[in-house]
Amino acid sequence: MSAGEESRVASGPRRAVPIEELRGILGPGRVLTSEADRLSYAYDASFGVYAPDCVVQPKSTEEVQAVVRTAARERIPLYPRGSGSCLSGGPLPVYGGIVVDLSKMDGKLEIYPDDLVAVVSPGVRTLDLQKAAERHGLFYPPDPSSSRISTIGGNIAENSGGPRGLKYGVTRDYVLGLEVVTADGRVFRTGGHTIKNVTGYDLTRLIVGSEGTLGIVTEAVLRLLPKPQARRTALAIFDDLVVAGKAISKILTSGILPGALEIIDQACLRAVEAFRPSGLPVDAEAVLLVEVDGHPAAVDDEIRQAAEICRQLGARSVEVAADEAARDRLWFARRQISPAIARIKPTKISEDATVPRSRIPDMFAKLREIRNKYGVELVVFGHAGDGNLHPNILCDLRDREEMKRVEEAVAEIFRAALEMGGTLSGEHGIGTMKAPFLTWQLGEVGVEMTKRIKQAWDPDNIMNPGKIFPEPGKDRLVFTS
Repeated sequence: MSAGEESRVASGPRRAVPIEELRGILGPGRVLTSEADRLSYAYDASFGVYAPDCVVQPKSTEEVQAVVRTAARERIPLYPRGSGSCLSGGPLPVYGGIVVDLSKMDGKLEIYPDDLVAVVSPGVRTLDLQKAAERHGLFYPPDPSSSRISTIGGNIAENSGGPRGLKYGVTRDYVLGLEVVTADGRVFRTGGHTIKNVTGYDLTRLIVGSEGTLGIVTEAVLRLLPKPQARRTALAIFDDLVVAGKAISKILTSGILPGALEIIDQACLRAVEAFRPSGLPVDAEAVLLVEVDGHPAAVDDEIRQAAEICRQLGARSVEVAADEAARDRLWFARRQISPAIARIKPTKISEDATVPRSRIPDMFAKLREIRNKYGVELVVFGHAGDGNLHPNILCDLRDREEMKRVEEAVAEIFRAALEMGGTLSGEHGIGTMKAPFLTWQLGEVGVEMTKRIKQAWDPDNIMNPGKIFPEPGKDRLVFTS
């Protein structure tokens, strides 16, 4: 795909969205055109505001088909969207056009306990699926921090992860099959209800994580697991962030595979305590949250071993939760981080650069260096057990000088992760936020091969344009104009 082909949706003549035709398909109540409605869909949980021309809310595959066919005929951009919790700009309507709000498409949530499978509509919330599975003694492991509001369709688009990714993997590992509406309005299915399926190319895994750029998912077949019999959680307090990183590596090389292994740095601890006091030690440089699950006897032994490792490496203290109430208290503090740090400054840049586990201590040291070098408010938390860190830079968009330093700091974070053998994103996706850096990781040939897939599936570039691929002349992230 050439630069001209890639940007033709933006640079070509704008065609008016056929509002009345869309109302004929969906009814007037599910085609939103007021300024207030359009602005409500102009942003996600990342950075940037782009208003669409209209928003549609289909409730069936047939309605999605009809909307896509209308847009394809007029070459109008389409932007699939779940609940808007994306942190990379994935659903932003950067070229106007039609936002396809799939959150109303939540009518199917079927559990097949004998097959350990669920079949769900894209608008089903992650937490609702988890609760439905648990009623059958089953377990849906992907657990993004936004699970209370995020949708399965959004999780699939971004290949979401979460704290349990260390042991259980990410969304892609649980998608067995999909129903997809193509860029020209046709429907096809991938995969099925079986764990093993090697028929042809693995289109299921191609679609998961494609960020809505290849088609619109209208149904998913998801793998479930038996629910673990027991779980234990511990909180280890450290006076040195790098030492905490070494404890992570030691736990992972000791034969223990935690269900979750999280890290919270001092700035996050202080923010949480100022927001909703939870008894966290604000004088500590970092804490580790370690959780193991499985057979009760194994769980008791593993949490004891993990606690002892932390003590041996210099943890000031280790608290092992005695019961579910104590466990919930520890996890409550972890879940308050994002809203707590958002109060420090008006703009929050959330990243998820990921490194190999062995380089976790090195990455912590590098993040400290970047924070001091650019004089930015940089806090760190995340799923440290799988190297998926969340460096967050807190800043003020109105301060142009500060934002230029932030741009340089973000670029250096990405560069450091790649130099350590890591990746631009562990779970947030590329979207608009990381598109300028894609070539750094894939190289020119890798980007070109990826563009060929996009062109074959979406030759008119109407499916979520402006995402993933670097645009001509935009080789860095720019927060200032």
